[in-house]
Amino acid sequence: MTESAPRLRPMTDDDRFEVADLIYASINVWYGRRGMADIFNGGPEVTEIFYDVYNALTPGCNVVAEHPRTGRLMGSCFYHPRERHVSLGIMTVHPNYYGRGVGGQLLRHIIDYTESHGYNALRLTQSAMNLDSFSLYNRYGFVPRYAYQDMYIDVPETGFHESTPLDDRVRDATLADLPAMAALESEVAGITREPDYRYCIENALGLWSVRVFETPRGDVDGFMISCGHTAMNMLGPCVARGEPEAAALLRHALNTYPGRSPVFLVPMEKESLVRQMYDWGARNCELHLCQVRGEFQPFRGVNMPSFLPETG
Repeated sequence: MTESAPRLRPMTDDDRFEVADLIYASINVWYGRRGMADIFNGGPEVTEIFYDVYNALTPGCNVVAEHPRTGRLMGSCFYHPRERHVSLGIMTVHPNYYGRGVGGQLLRHIIDYTESHGYNALRLTQSAMNLDSFSLYNRYGFVPRYAYQDMYIDVPETGFHESTPLDDRVRDATLADLPAMAALESEVAGITREPDYRYCIENALGLWSVRVFETPRGDVDGFMISCGHTAMNMLGPCVARGEPEAAALLRHALNTYPGRSPVFLVPMEKESLVRQMYDWGARNCELHLCQVRGEFQPFRGVNMPSFLPETG
């Protein structure tokens, strides 16, 4: 072990701001070095939301890489155990330590956790633009299973006025919808995360909007969770049986954020949904991949992931 090899330890409440600072700097520097705009704005305080959300959902499921001499953080990562799988949350390395194996040590730690606790898969949604992280995940056994185009729409201050034929089937979700939401995602995506839905519907932080698509028979054929936080105005996760249901859910979610430009990940293979988004004025800003280490069920409907919490 060299002098600068990281020492891994659990994240603590005292790390909250330094982790937020690390996330803010790492992500913005990576994009800035490639001539792109900052992802986060407003100072590191805005990225404290990652600690708050992950720690509320699964306390203690986080790890930092600490410099053994200075005690400063070289990297950090959140992970999120669900019923059958673990999701790898936002993993960042301080720009001073890019390329020094910090990410690999963090990833190995979470792979070991996943395997030792008997989960059938470790999943993440990864930028297709970052070939360094793609190579890291690939070397550690992750397989790219699905591709998404990141899209955004500038919603007018007066609201989003486009419509779909199924808009009247969308309503606010309640806690009574939890079993149906979990069953739908299990069927469509082979995973389930009912505690996440509960957390978002209860909405203690006032950030979340949750809607379901209800059929005339009263079945739930889709749901959309969206986040209105400054650092993460994102639509998703969304799960739906088909593209028309997903479009209606998207329309309602967009109308939640007048004057803003929420981002959402549309499956590339869903041609009619992609085309409808273009017709509504959507533009692309990035590409992402669903990466899975372990078991994977091909999606049997529409699956639109998010990054807070990571949905995989």
